[in-house]
Amino acid sequence: MTVIDAVGRISEIQTALVSLANPTRTDSLASSAFATTLSKLAGSTATQSVSAPSAEPATDSPSGDDVVATAKKYLGVPYVFGGEDSTGMDCSGLVQRVYADLGIDLPRVVPDQAKKGTAVGSLAEAQPGDLIVAKGSGHILIYAGDNKVIHAPRPGTTVTLVDNWRKDSDIETIRRIVPAASTASAALPSGVSASDIDALILASQRSALSGGAW
Repeated sequence: MTVIDAVGRISEIQTALVSLANPTRTDSLASSAFATTLSKLAGSTATQSVSAPSAEPATDSPSGDDVVATAKKYLGVPYVFGGEDSTGMDCSGLVQRVYADLGIDLPRVVPDQAKKGTAVGSLAEAQPGDLIVAKGSGHILIYAGDNKVIHAPRPGTTVTLVDNWRKDSDIETIRRIVPAASTASAALPSGVSASDIDALILASQRSALSGGAW
């Protein structure tokens, strides 16, 4: 669970949080453990008035899955040597355009693109969004997962999604520019777990059902 997830779930018990400022009930719902968990989440002591933190806009960077989804928008675009937009593009033009759509600047030609990001050891380790550079830096492909690639092959063809035919021995380098999945997110505060959030929600629900004050 991320901080964003926690904020969303804490909003479900905002009324209960405010009531902690003047507790009137001393049963297990207002136990020390409960108050301690709330204090950790809110950065406050259990005897102070607590309000749920406001959600901030997501700032996660694009993932490898985003790269693949963006590349698929260009399927069927004709190969044009030196092209770099939806009217026509070559292999490196496709790569540059896809990443530019995601707000990431990459060089224009394959040899320079082959130096970006971090190296991936082999095809077995490749993940969606990785760039596969052929030996000699004459061609570049976007790995789409499931042993498939997206690329602009040659004149007379179009941007296409095909089974990967290259072996490690055919490859100069595999480059990872962005994370393979949307996993970049902040952790919960130290000492707070998903079960702590669940306990807060459960306590709130029980209180609502009983109709009592905290």
